[in-house]
Amino acid sequence: MLKELRPALVMTAALTVITGLVYPLAVTGVAQGLFGHQANGSLIVKDGAVIGSELIGQPFTGERYFQPRPSATTGPDPADPAKSVAAPYNAANSMGSNLGPTSKALVERVQADAERLKAENPSAPVPVDLVTTSGSGLDPDLSPAAADFQVPRVARARGLSEEQVRRLVEAHTAPRLLGLLGEPTVNVLKLNLALDAAAAGR
Repeated sequence: MLKELRPALVMTAALTVITGLVYPLAVTGVAQGLFGHQANGSLIVKDGAVIGSELIGQPFTGERYFQPRPSATTGPDPADPAKSVAAPYNAANSMGSNLGPTSKALVERVQADAERLKAENPSAPVPVDLVTTSGSGLDPDLSPAAADFQVPRVARARGLSEEQVRRLVEAHTAPRLLGLLGEPTVNVLKLNLALDAAAAGR
């Protein structure tokens, strides 16, 4: 019986070592060696402190900053942990909204956001990504159109010309991957950091 069991035990031990130890260590080593920034979370550091990630959106308030697209993530209600409340950009609970296109709450929220944005920039159509959430609720990027829509407000609030702010948007617009895949995007956190740096340099 031991003669029959030995090959099975040896194979189990060998595969455990290969797939549970050697392979993960090799992949981790390659990732750290070739893609260290990405492997460690694509973190953004300012003045020695981590202030965010290129991969996870975060809220920005005030007219001086570009606003990200809405987030549908939730978190526990502090008053009643059995219930959930809105917690935008909650990285611990990545999720989209369960509200469908016939949902009254969704329609009212989108309409309210659209009216607010139209009042902010009445001369331009409201880009769809400024009123819709992403599937993860953590999208860190905007379309160039959504960033351009916010240029007049940001320029007014910061006392900059619209042309200056547009140049920053263009400088922080990432093209399609390999020129073919996906769409151009603007990382909101990086753009807002560039705005702050431009203001400090004046």
